[in-house]
Amino acid sequence: MDNRLQKNVFFNINKLTERVNELQKQINELNERIDTQSVVDRTHLLRVKNGDQLSDDYILNGRMYDDMSPDKAFYYYGQEDINYILLDVSDKGFEPVSELSEAIKIPFTELNIRHKEIINKATPILVISENGTTSILACELLNQMGFYNVNNISGGYKFWPGHKKETIDTAFSA
Repeated sequence: MDNRLQKNVFFNINKLTERVNELQKQINELNERIDTQSVVDRTHLLRVKNGDQLSDDYILNGRMYDDMSPDKAFYYYGQEDINYILLDVSDKGFEPVSELSEAIKIPFTELNIRHKEIINKATPILVISENGTTSILACELLNQMGFYNVNNISGGYKFWPGHKKETIDTAFSA
């Protein structure tokens, strides 16, 4: 066999091998996306089956957690007959204007270790943090750990309606 022809054959084999490897990588990425989308779809179906009112944005954007307005979260907080878990993922040193005594306090930095303190993966979880940013990350982490009814309280303590009421009550009692 001619030396040039032999080099050309090996060159083509190497190019084909590279292309096959690229295609295998793309197939793996597509499989991961399909798996993730499957989990999202099952999460949505479970929540609909259980009677949750889901926002269009939540479903259309394929999110695995719902962004709940502070007012809606405050409404849930005030209802005795609604079963939920309130999870505070604020930093250890953070002290809110008023304490939410029912909250399970697990700083986000410890959530991957202490998530077992949340005993029920099906009960709705309302996640709050200082300003709502850390709670988004916590919702994503909880979803990865198999919690499917997770709700971020948008704006966190910064926009918690209970603080406004206490501020108003304090102003009028002075």
